[in-house]
Parts: sequence; C-alpha cells; structure tokens
Amino acid sequence: MSKFSSLLMASGLVFALAGAARAETPSVTFNLGAASDYVFRGVSQTDEDPQVFGGADLTAGKVYAGVWASNVDFGDKTDAEIDLYAGYKPTLGPATLDLGVIYYGYVGAPGGADYGNAELKVAASVPAGKGGVGAAVFYSPDGFGTAKEATYYEVNGGYPLAKAISVSAALGRQTYAGSGDYTTWNLGGTWNFTDKLALDLRYHDTSEHDFGKLYDSRAVATLKAVF
Repeated sequence: MSKFSSLLMASGLVFALAGAARAETPSVTFNLGAASDYVFRGVSQTDEDPQVFGGADLTAGKVYAGVWASNVDFGDKTDAEIDLYAGYKPTLGPATLDLGVIYYGYVGAPGGADYGNAELKVAASVPAGKGGVGAAVFYSPDGFGTAKEATYYEVNGGYPLAKAISVSAALGRQTYAGSGDYTTWNLGGTWNFTDKLALDLRYHDTSEHDFGKLYDSRAVATLKAVF
C-alpha cells in the first residue's frame, strides 16, 4: 500500500468518525508545551535539541479527533511535524479500547524523502488498583522514509503516588519488514501543578545504541499546559 493510499485510508476513517460524532455535544481542548528533547519511541526527533509543541483535541462522546505539531530536526530541510488523528473509545467490561488512525506529516521534507505515513492504532487499558495498565499496537503499511511495513507494540502502566504526583512506564518494540528492529522503554513521573499545567521528568532508552546517538539513553523534562 502506498503512502497516498495510507493517507486516503486515514482520511476516510476521520470522516466516518466525524459523522458518528454529530449526535454528541463536542468539546475542544488545546495544549501547548516545551521539552528538553522530542523523543518518539525512544529516538530523538530534534537531534537532541529542545522541542516546542502544541495541538487541539475535539471529543464528542466516545469519538475524538485532533491535530498536533512540533519542530523536528532530521539533518535536512524538514522543519516541523504535523499529525492528524481520530479514533473511537468504546468500553468492553472493565477495559477501555482505543481504535484509531494517525497521519504523520512533515513540513519542508526534501523531495523523495517519503516521510509522511499513516498508522492504525488498537489499544486497551484497564484499572489496576488506583492506577492502570494497558497495551497497544500501531501498524503502518508504509512507514517513515524508506521503511515499508512497520509495527510498534507497547505495554504500559501508571500509578498515582499522591493527589498531584504519578509515575508511569512503558516497554515497546518497533519492528519493520526488513532490518532496523529495536526495543525501547521509558520510566518517569508527572507533577500536576494545577489541573491545567504539568511537569513530566522521564528517562528513555533503546536496545540499539549502535544505531547512533539518537538512540542513546536520555532524560527529558516536559512542561505542558492544557486549556
């Protein structure tokens, strides 16, 4: 499946979800933030430099859609990443499911870089005491750049230590139809100063430091506001 077909697939699901949401009263939230590094699945997307990001989310019942943008640095003329996403969150017993699609677009990417790609997402989370645990699978028929079929698997969990402080962790595995597979994990804590402002301190690492410095271990501080 080509990246153009992936975009059409993503667009089709977004329109279908938008239609399903018309009967619900929608709400919109916005987010802005900054981080010491933009780490995605264990890998720096800003060449280990700081990140500034922002987005908007619309929810209507169990349906959601949104847009999110960030600066990136791939060592070429690519300036920014802009993501579009939508999904549906039904419940099944104690589990909350998340069935969605994400399109990753890139501003200023060189011709032929073929960075843009779409992923299908299937995730589930369940309560575990005061916290929760979850698992997710992301599948792309035509991944980032030269990557073809790509799948990312993750298990994660979080637990509140106090009213405003929580800890969370995730373990993931990125696989490709070819070479380049690696494992990634992160562990950190979040301090909610208010219900609109939070600071996250997190350690990231991967199993493949031989892939280059962008795959090395790193600590990241992120300040995010939601309004």
